[in-house]
Amino acid sequence: MAGSLPAAAGPLENAITPVLGLLLFATFLGIPFSAIGQAVRDVRFIATILVLNFVIVPAVVFALSRFVADSPALLVGVLLVLLTPCIDYVIVFAGLAGGSSERLLATAPLLMLAQMLLLPFYLLLFVGPELVSAIEPGPFLEALIGLIIVPLTLAALTQWLSREQAAGKTVMTVVQAMMVPFMMATLAVVIASQIHAVGQEVTALLAVVPLYVAFLVVMVPLGMACARVARLDSGSTRAVIFSGATRNSLVVLPLALALPAPLGLVPLVVVTQTMVELLGMVIYVKAIPRLVASGPILRN
Repeated sequence: MAGSLPAAAGPLENAITPVLGLLLFATFLGIPFSAIGQAVRDVRFIATILVLNFVIVPAVVFALSRFVADSPALLVGVLLVLLTPCIDYVIVFAGLAGGSSERLLATAPLLMLAQMLLLPFYLLLFVGPELVSAIEPGPFLEALIGLIIVPLTLAALTQWLSREQAAGKTVMTVVQAMMVPFMMATLAVVIASQIHAVGQEVTALLAVVPLYVAFLVVMVPLGMACARVARLDSGSTRAVIFSGATRNSLVVLPLALALPAPLGLVPLVVVTQTMVELLGMVIYVKAIPRLVASGPILRN
């Protein structure tokens, strides 16, 4: 049984991208494209999400990453995963905690585009040009096209067809009903493909676990503070907290797998974050509604 784990890792790694693409298609299918114009006008919520994820989070991540700054692989892995806000299962977990998942859905394309544009800048700023020059831009472009643009376009077309034809409506109903199974299948493939390697490098990877835990802890008060400044209601506040805390590990994993051999530990650093975060989300779903109790709307 143990010997079968390394043999299965290769095929499972090859399955990550198509399974993830299916999950993102299902996620994007829930985006109310016809209402995006209205969602974009929700300036207060969107501004809060953007400031939290692309101003405050980078400052937190830089501080945390200094603890592994002497290890290029650990440093790049921590930066790669913590600098990229989640756009898929954050919607599910935020919804379970009573957060405004529909607002998060509407901001998903903007978050994805922003992180793809800003991630190279932050990597250059935090690790320097020498290390960044060793990272090929090809995988980033492939991920943007194959995992974002294609699923997003197909989702928009499917929504349009659902208004014109019964077949399109059936596809939407079936795919959206499979959202949680798709998410669980993706997580299973990702973790199964890397679990053997994680076990082999467990000593090195233990160094990043406290950083991931600290990130989950500190993002709660920071998210609450941002939402309070923006005078958001309780559902939006919960959504903001989850957006700031959950990271895009499933999307950046194909990028991590494409890095050169000297950074071969990076995918394991990313997968370790996934494991820590999933445990953290179980706690978040129970704790956040208690910390952010339902109350009167504060936005008006």
